[in-house]
Amino acid sequence: MTVSATAHSSTGQATAEQTAAIETGTANISAFPAVDAQRQPRDTRPLRLITCGSVDDGKSTLIGRLLWDTKAVKEDQAATLRRDSGKQNDLGLPDFALLLDGLQAEREQGITIDVAYRYFATDKRAFIVADTPGHEQYTRNMATGASTADLAVLLVDARVGLLEQTRRHATIATLMGIKQFVLAVNKIDLTGYDRARFDAISHEFRELALSLGVRQITAIPVSALKGENVVYDGKASMPWYEGPTLVEVLELATVRSAQTVGFRLPVQRVSRPGESFRGYQGTVAGGAVKPGDSVVILPSGMVANVTKIVTFDLVRNAAVAGDAITLVLDRQVDVSRGDMIVSIDAQPQTGLAFDAQIVALQPDGIQPGKRYWLKSGSRRQRVTVQPSSQLDLKNGKWSHHTDGLGMNAIGKVHLSFDEQAVFDSYEQNRTTGAFILIDPDTNNTVAGGMITAKRSALAGIHTDDTRVLLSLPADLADKILASELFASRREEAEVRRISAGKAAEILGDIDG
Repeated sequence: MTVSATAHSSTGQATAEQTAAIETGTANISAFPAVDAQRQPRDTRPLRLITCGSVDDGKSTLIGRLLWDTKAVKEDQAATLRRDSGKQNDLGLPDFALLLDGLQAEREQGITIDVAYRYFATDKRAFIVADTPGHEQYTRNMATGASTADLAVLLVDARVGLLEQTRRHATIATLMGIKQFVLAVNKIDLTGYDRARFDAISHEFRELALSLGVRQITAIPVSALKGENVVYDGKASMPWYEGPTLVEVLELATVRSAQTVGFRLPVQRVSRPGESFRGYQGTVAGGAVKPGDSVVILPSGMVANVTKIVTFDLVRNAAVAGDAITLVLDRQVDVSRGDMIVSIDAQPQTGLAFDAQIVALQPDGIQPGKRYWLKSGSRRQRVTVQPSSQLDLKNGKWSHHTDGLGMNAIGKVHLSFDEQAVFDSYEQNRTTGAFILIDPDTNNTVAGGMITAKRSALAGIHTDDTRVLLSLPADLADKILASELFASRREEAEVRRISAGKAAEILGDIDG
């Protein structure tokens, strides 16, 4: 019998196996998605996604299969893959994980160590996927991949279910602001396509996701090796599953929208090519700006107006988030690397103390009371870290914790700065609300963190080994400054003033 049909992938082409199956009349035509008579226009914004989960759950194999079935593997790459795979599996397919695991150590051990980024596309949109390691010791690399992702594909081995590392990765992805999750219950073929097993794992993960505040979850039974429910559906093996394939979910996912904050320009460099030009260079981290806008330089609080926006080849009428620009102001102001230029009517939070959540990334962990370097954008400051609670990954609850945070621990901390700090909350702006902690003794990055809120410091006393920082209302501070005792030691003290409006805001925080 001749079958008059053509199987198409999401890229409009069939794999060799599928074409052969159709030509011989052995294919289940309904198992292949039909091609739309009128194709939808491609979304021009690429979706950034990560695969995460515990070790050996099949993350690299899943992405390799995704690349293979969407025709993202070139002929020379396919030939190299077949050669490197050595003896192929029972299905006559190469080792798809080798498309991602490029390091010699990864291939020798059969694990993922570093984050591997790959690009692929379908008729509807483009994707940038990050394959992240599952081993606990490489959790820091997973956090790196999650920091820029719009969606997380969390893999679970259908035979073993959710593990502690699965919960850790889900929690870190949530802390990084990811709100879209795909639960890929992989190796479902090794359970005999057990629907009850799939339902039980899906239910358990939904409870975890709800506790983390995640509402957008799609659970899919998958065999990454066989390609079932990845690009092509697996109805032949799983007639009980009527949901979308992985690629269909990805095509409909949304790119994280720019957070609704005002203009933000962390200053990376002051440009002075000649006496007649002075500009402030950086990448816009939020909002938009145009000539004539009033801006504030933080932390100094000086106000100026924008006269010109310059890029490498032209003068612009406006700039938005992601643009690399040089900003020219209408007056001479003191601006240096690490300062932030912001819109006057939507300013970030400034202060000497903030609350944050961090992930400890080094074996030494985080030591309470130790002074670290905090780097956010182009600004680096001294900070003291005091843990307040730690997440118990077994029950998902926060426990009071004032001791140090061990490697891979997720904790809530209080940050105390020596100098005025400038942040948005991470929920409002991923760029100006994120930071890393650096050990001054080793220069190792020991933690990654997200600002959650500003801590009120009014009438608070902050100490180090040599100084005491006392924050007081203006009227009380004036009385102290006028006293004879203070006057006799004026040269030993440093005085900072805040506006009445800022003081009122702090008082409001305390009263609230």
